[in-house]
Amino acid sequence: MSITGAVVEDRVSRALEAAKDHLLRLQREEGYWWGDLITNVCMEAEYVMLLHILEKRWPEREEQVRRYILSTQNDNGSWSIYWGQGGDLNATIEAYQALKMTGQDPESEPMTKARNYIREQGGIEKSRVFTRFWLALLGQYDWEDLPILPPEIMWFSPKAKRSIWDFGSWARPTVVALAILMAKRPVFPLPPEQRVIELERGVRPEPRIEGPASFYYRLDRWLHWYHRRGWHPGRERAVESAFQWLVDRQERDGSWGGIQPPWFYSLIVFKVLNRTDHPAFKKGFEGLEGFGVSDDGRWWFQACVSPTWDTGLAVLALRAAGVPASHPALVQAGQWLLDQQVLEVRGDWAVRRPKVKPGGWPFEFANDTYPDIDDTAIVLMALNQLDLPDDARRKRALTKGFRWMVGLQSQNGGWGAFDADNVKTWVSEIPFSDFGWVNDPPTEDVTGHVLESLGQFGYDDAWPVIDRAVKFLKERQEPDGAFFGRWGVNYIYGAGAVLPGLQAIQYDLSEPWVQKCLDWVEAHQNDDGGWGEVCDSYVDSSLRGTGPSTASQTAWATMALIAGGRHQQYSVQRGVAYLVAQQKGDGGWDEPQYTGTGFPKDFYINYALYRDIFPVLALARYQKALRGGQR
Repeated sequence: MSITGAVVEDRVSRALEAAKDHLLRLQREEGYWWGDLITNVCMEAEYVMLLHILEKRWPEREEQVRRYILSTQNDNGSWSIYWGQGGDLNATIEAYQALKMTGQDPESEPMTKARNYIREQGGIEKSRVFTRFWLALLGQYDWEDLPILPPEIMWFSPKAKRSIWDFGSWARPTVVALAILMAKRPVFPLPPEQRVIELERGVRPEPRIEGPASFYYRLDRWLHWYHRRGWHPGRERAVESAFQWLVDRQERDGSWGGIQPPWFYSLIVFKVLNRTDHPAFKKGFEGLEGFGVSDDGRWWFQACVSPTWDTGLAVLALRAAGVPASHPALVQAGQWLLDQQVLEVRGDWAVRRPKVKPGGWPFEFANDTYPDIDDTAIVLMALNQLDLPDDARRKRALTKGFRWMVGLQSQNGGWGAFDADNVKTWVSEIPFSDFGWVNDPPTEDVTGHVLESLGQFGYDDAWPVIDRAVKFLKERQEPDGAFFGRWGVNYIYGAGAVLPGLQAIQYDLSEPWVQKCLDWVEAHQNDDGGWGEVCDSYVDSSLRGTGPSTASQTAWATMALIAGGRHQQYSVQRGVAYLVAQQKGDGGWDEPQYTGTGFPKDFYINYALYRDIFPVLALARYQKALRGGQR
């Protein structure tokens, strides 16, 4: 399919106008954009288990959750962690447990099929640590067979060879809460009819571990021996220290870290320590409602919420599409973004950058402890393109945000998401860490977004900060020219972040390493003109850049090629034609696929607004390129 000349201009203009109007209609009356953040059924299953542990059983809510869980089951009896996956053992075990707890007949077809799938996959013994941890809380797995993380880790200084500060921001509060629970080993037994003993298959095989990780498995055995001794000098002091650490980091909305895992585990800590009369417990439990979604008699729980991210991206898309900088919708969004900046709290990021002053933006409504660099880069670009009534305040926000973002550059030249130099690998080698990335090293995609932001402020690679970042990207490029995508699926996302970043800093895009990336993008275009990449590309490198075409991934690839100066190429025309052809009557796009990444290999996200924001950006940049603009 080819569209050229005046026909191109007309079709793109009409598609862009419809998409722009659709995106404007999605704005909330408070001024922000906020789309659903869909992950996997473990969120709902663990919610049911949490209610039992906290003695907060809620029959009406549990029935709504039961309906939701059943509605997401695969034909083979499993549950998946992303759309189109054939099934996931951990999610299926947790869903099965929750269904039993909410009254689903164990002999019903959904339960029989789920039970068969679990047994075929090896049963409970083959599940991850987190799944077995929940079962231990319910008295269905021996604490002695789980890895240990002692609360005494709280005493280790950030400068020590190993400490809690080596974990990423999302893992750190999770680890602190789990360390308390592992020391206490509580059990909240279920009645016999709700137990899942039928899922056991035998003794969990002893893992054969070689290399650095073998040391941590030996250490884990010693920690188990130490726990059995019964005499633990200073342990209660360590537990109290960990508890206070959690209390100090509760957010305004009641969450911890703005995400589900540390939130749920911290609430359990209050229960285990008999502190449910503490104001933080009440605030935390009531805050759960803010992450829940009621849907046609069902209820599901979001692992996180993304209003700042969604709003910053929406503003960029609408500005690119020609919406004036002083448009009332964008002014309202800009005012809301200004209010979200973290200016007073010195979060955990300050441990490694004590001289840097606050100024970042968080992903969520409330996460003052953990603002992130990716959001800050996007918001800075958005605010830089707006005309707001209080221009002095806007400029102050830009200055403080800019300095904070630059101040968190890591020593290797790149940027991580939440911290600088969070690169130690031991946190991934301990037996406890079998559930995904637990550190926060600099990544290609975040670095690309930062470069794009810096370029918008007029900086180029003559500045040492940018020169180091470009060297980081060159060092991290794959042999075939691709760039890894840490926070989006996957190498297509990486290219869509890196190439616009290089263009923004006016880098010489004719250099061979840049052209190699552009060639890689073109080589992975689908026959229908779009681009797509499956989540399994994180597991199987042969799948990199391959998968059914999606709106967001096609937009990323198209923007990468436009940034590289290839807007006249047939590949870009075909990509644009795909977006135009797939657009719905309301101006939006469909996208059931998960194109967002939480933890590569383990946790994926369907951002509901990605399908409506990124195509607008791509079409707008294509239109500008056709008219002789840079993009």
